[in-house]
Amino acid sequence: MAAAQGHLANGADSTGGRDGAPLAFRHAVAGLRGVRPRAEVELDPTPPPRRLAPFAYALEAVVAADDAEDDGGTELAEGRLILLHDPEGHESWRGTFRLVTLVHAELEPEMAADPLLPEVCWSWLTGALQGRRVEYLEPSGTVTLAASHHFGGLGDREPSTRIEIRASWTPSDAAGVPDTAAHLAAWCDVLCQIAGLPPAQGQEPGVVPLPQRRGPRPR
Repeated sequence: MAAAQGHLANGADSTGGRDGAPLAFRHAVAGLRGVRPRAEVELDPTPPPRRLAPFAYALEAVVAADDAEDDGGTELAEGRLILLHDPEGHESWRGTFRLVTLVHAELEPEMAADPLLPEVCWSWLTGALQGRRVEYLEPSGTVTLAASHHFGGLGDREPSTRIEIRASWTPSDAAGVPDTAAHLAAWCDVLCQIAGLPPAQGQEPGVVPLPQRRGPRPR
């Protein structure tokens, strides 16, 4: 798996070399770009938002399982991770960096009946960060479950349940630059858990992943 690439907001190139980009931000981006996730996770560049912070960097990811009937594999989960940086600091962040994420996946419909499912999914994020031994502040977010039933011309499709995690947290930058590589690795761990993949070799088992819909997702 190639190292992660990405786009910077405000006209910066993919190396973080835009004129005026703070050195701390460039080092933080370099940390993200050096991560090589497990084989099932594909990281690709995506344009970052331009209004959330003076400097931003973004990646999107897809978790796919090998499928003999589908050369591209079956997509099990996908997400987006954005690194924000404001050299002046941000009161609500309690720091100069902020990580923002959106993760979602399809589940078996009966999984939505578990009243503890949202709490479990949120614990995956905090547990993944703790498992990678990264320090963070001010975590916040939502876990949303959405059930879909199909009618008319779509009536032959099975009901589906979609889970979505929206979250943000402040990576500790006591040394001036947060360990963004470890934060990205933790985020990839969450993607794999929500996709229902077993832990990678050498990785602690942690909590049990969710059973997932293994067939191709309807488009």
